[in-house]
Amino acid sequence: MVDQKNRLSSLDVFRGLTIAGMILVNNPGSWSHVYAPLRHAEWHGWTPTDLIFPFFLFIVGVAMTFSLSGFSQPGVSRGPVYRKILRRTLIVFGLGLFLSGFPFYDLSTIRIPGVLQRIAICYLVASLITINTSARGQALWMVALLLAYWAAMALIPVPGYGAGNYAVDGNLAAFIDSQILHGHMWKATWDPEGLLSTIPAIATTLSGVLVGHLLHQKVDRGEIAGQLFVFGWGAILTGVIWAAVFPINKSLWTSSYVVFSTGAAMQFLGVCYWLIDVKGYRKWVYPGSVFGMNAIAVFVLSGIVGRLLVMIKVPGQMGTETAVKTWLYQNTFVPLAGPLNGSFLFALTNLSVWFGLMAILYRKKVFIKI
Repeated sequence: MVDQKNRLSSLDVFRGLTIAGMILVNNPGSWSHVYAPLRHAEWHGWTPTDLIFPFFLFIVGVAMTFSLSGFSQPGVSRGPVYRKILRRTLIVFGLGLFLSGFPFYDLSTIRIPGVLQRIAICYLVASLITINTSARGQALWMVALLLAYWAAMALIPVPGYGAGNYAVDGNLAAFIDSQILHGHMWKATWDPEGLLSTIPAIATTLSGVLVGHLLHQKVDRGEIAGQLFVFGWGAILTGVIWAAVFPINKSLWTSSYVVFSTGAAMQFLGVCYWLIDVKGYRKWVYPGSVFGMNAIAVFVLSGIVGRLLVMIKVPGQMGTETAVKTWLYQNTFVPLAGPLNGSFLFALTNLSVWFGLMAILYRKKVFIKI
């Protein structure tokens, strides 16, 4: 989503490392044997895995500032860019539904929310705000969305539970999802990419837009890197303080989680920016660029193959059948490294295979755009 002429190498690397993280945590050898940092927090709190999705939405916002900057000027025709935004939104949302239903597509139970679906909605809304408002307006939208979501979760009562309930059962986001999306969610009563919690996720994307403006400053790049670190730590501290009354929670995408994860994203981007765009250390950027230049493509393809590895069966003992993934894990990786390390080794091997495939596309300059 960034014009080639204005590509920021550090952003491509950040995007690639984020996608690599998604693939790594989504494909262990066994879900029964996963290192704690590679799991999501059970409810309140966070792990490194909980930062991956907001990092990607943040990156979408940063890239948006570069790709849409010219369309916010007075007198510029916005019809073509509106059509392009709508087209990208529909494609990404459609890919999300494709993954949700693959390969059977039972419309009575297909999961409607999802990672790509949320990316699509956040991209659509944040793009429209970016084109039609100034940086100040974008900041006001971000703050308003975060405060409105907090107020709704804290003040609107849920039947049988009251207001201000942030538990798995009884929170407003889960109640709304269960009323509107019943039978089409990840869990029976709630979805981590549900309707109401998409509101603060839009704010996450807008936080990236605002950081994009920071990167556009005509000042020394070292100064920009310093601002990323300082503002990032400020956001982390603000998120921790806010968590005292509105807990950090990825599944609810709480406002404190948005601010906290935005601060962490600024720190990570700051490191990449300082190393690559300030110091010029580029020898290590290749892996990130390989994944980053075909981010959505590798995410979708790895999701399809991951599903197939579970669905395709091989003959087991005593007439039973075993999923290909389980067979590979139990017969190759467990003997090599044991259940826990073998599960991690499986995930690393899977990631390496996808890196090899994406490297071929990268060398041939094949970049699948949406």
